[in-house]
Amino acid sequence: MKLVRTNSENPDFINLVKDLDAYLKVIDGDEHAFYKQYNNIDVLKHTVVAYLNEKPVGCGAFKKFDKDCVEIKRMFTDITVRGKGIATKILSELEIWASELNYKSCILETGIRQVEAVNFYKKNQYTIIPNYGQYINISNSLCFKKML
Repeated sequence: MKLVRTNSENPDFINLVKDLDAYLKVIDGDEHAFYKQYNNIDVLKHTVVAYLNEKPVGCGAFKKFDKDCVEIKRMFTDITVRGKGIATKILSELEIWASELNYKSCILETGIRQVEAVNFYKKNQYTIIPNYGQYINISNSLCFKKML
């Protein structure tokens, strides 16, 4: 497997995000439009794409949240290759990159219906925090933080 640091203009990243959005549209149902408005990729300057046998199979990104913190965004692994540790490698690469840029922590939001994602972040030492920003008072949202 190969990890490539890139940006949101990368065609493989764009296509993986389209797959992610299709997946989330089913899971989020009527709430999908609310979440989608906060997931524009044009603001993402730090993205990672994972390749398995030269095929793009996963992605993730971060954006600045404040001077010490980034927000993890657009984490996705193709359903055909889940369970191989790809998402963990992507997340780790994002955390390393954020550390290199002198950020001290990562935050993120995921939906409570996304049980695999919730378990994944807990497994990767993210702790549940009060919902932040646009996710305050959103009952389907679960927010996490990890110190780097």
